[in-house]
Amino acid sequence: MENPSASSNFIKNIVMEDLKSGKVDQIVTRFPPEPNGYLHIGHAKSICLNFELADEFKGRTNLRFDDTNPLKEDTEYVKSIKEDVAWLGFEWDGLFFASDYFEEMYSRAVLLINKGLAFVDDLSADEIRLTRGTLTQPGQNSPHRDRSIEENLDLFARMRAGEFKDGEKVLRAKIDMSSPNINLRDPVIYRISHTTHHNTGDKWCIYPMYAFAHPLEDAIEGVTHSICTLEFEDQRPFYDWVVEQCEMEHRPRQYEFARLNITNTVMSKRFLKQLVDEKIVDAWDDPRMPTISGLRRKGYTPEAIRSFVRETGVAKSYSVADERMLEHFIREDLKLKAPRTMAVLRPLKVVITNYPEDQVEMLDAEINPENEEMGMRQIPFSREIYIEQDDFMENPPSKYHRLFPGNEVRLKHAYFIKCNDFIKDAEGNIVEIRCTYDPETKSGSGFTGRKVKGTIHWVDAKHALPAEFRLFEPLILDEEKGDSDNFMEHINPNSLEVVQGFVEPNMKDAKAQDKFQIFRHGYFNVDSRLSKPGHLVYNRIVSLKSSFAL
Repeated sequence: MENPSASSNFIKNIVMEDLKSGKVDQIVTRFPPEPNGYLHIGHAKSICLNFELADEFKGRTNLRFDDTNPLKEDTEYVKSIKEDVAWLGFEWDGLFFASDYFEEMYSRAVLLINKGLAFVDDLSADEIRLTRGTLTQPGQNSPHRDRSIEENLDLFARMRAGEFKDGEKVLRAKIDMSSPNINLRDPVIYRISHTTHHNTGDKWCIYPMYAFAHPLEDAIEGVTHSICTLEFEDQRPFYDWVVEQCEMEHRPRQYEFARLNITNTVMSKRFLKQLVDEKIVDAWDDPRMPTISGLRRKGYTPEAIRSFVRETGVAKSYSVADERMLEHFIREDLKLKAPRTMAVLRPLKVVITNYPEDQVEMLDAEINPENEEMGMRQIPFSREIYIEQDDFMENPPSKYHRLFPGNEVRLKHAYFIKCNDFIKDAEGNIVEIRCTYDPETKSGSGFTGRKVKGTIHWVDAKHALPAEFRLFEPLILDEEKGDSDNFMEHINPNSLEVVQGFVEPNMKDAKAQDKFQIFRHGYFNVDSRLSKPGHLVYNRIVSLKSSFAL
């Protein structure tokens, strides 16, 4: 994997200073997803930041699953997250689960009770919310806040033993209901949930809240720099309170950066799940999804994604990246890697009337003109070929330089052909073009007798392979509505177009995830789910050109 960008960022500067001053001996970071969905490209930014910082300064990075909510979590998500992190090119030093520490967390909660800093509350979730106060008004103490330590210890033990129903009791930290930071107004740190856990089974029926569990996990693992997004900035005082009052030997420090936002893109895991559940998309790995698995299936490479997230930078201020920036990096990555080929997506038959009926010749073409080391390929050519329907017009407008009656064009890698006639079906649709070719004009022959203004692509009808092409447009029509609550009102009904066409015969051995640049149409990827021998399916990764510039 290539070295990270040499450019600095404020978190990197903090790490450098901490190492220089001796505040830390070795940097330890972590990537801590909750296994309640598939990772998306926003997570890729966090993955790159945590792993690359540790790699650059010879530190360690843990992959840790924050699995404290069994209602939403599943081993399917654990498996997919592992695959995505590895596919992006990173190796974790330790693999942990929050549930590995449930016993330790329970004992730390008991410690808080013994210190008079936690109590069992009988208020419902709605009642707690109503008594929490506002940004301008303090909250109200729970009537159960002054229970004795002995009573709280007894009730908490009985919560663990399963004596109470879901929601009947919670354990709350006892801090300050008048604090200007609402996160310090006696937050809930344990709730009851009689739900089987993917990792611990039915061993537990009480589970720690994320805000309580997360700092404990960081402290247990020796994390030095706990990097998260800005929405957790207001929770940092509670993070520090937990570490201090639970008397953790190691004191991690939390740092926040602005999350990644992209135009026309849903970046909320909750909204992405809604797209899947309501069948707006086929699955989490639908190529229209910004999930890492969806981008992989569409044809993005880990190199392109890493370059993109580095270019977006690490900052404190909110910003939105143009989706065309992401497209720029996949073009840059594939232009020297992807073999060139031709395909016809909406075929129209052309018969070259003066070409020998039984003759087939093999034409030479570079596999990639921008990378001579990839060598040459051969393309069959015979009397009947397919061209794009858009490359012929019966009555063309001015400055139309492709094929029309009486006009001559160059076939890419082949000859000049001239349209002499065409055939229509009973409905008036053009179904066949009849042309002649000039054998003196073979590509590469050095012919200079005359010039033509148009060059079109084609595939040989006798040898072409049928193929399906899946063409994508942004799933969200409005650039700014990807993560708004009404995002469903902005779904693009034309985000997917499926067309049937043909590819060159040298594509017969194309395997899932093989990538090609198809002349004039863009970069394509062999679909890993739908494509199979005899039924080739290609996803368009990106068009060939964009107006975007870095």
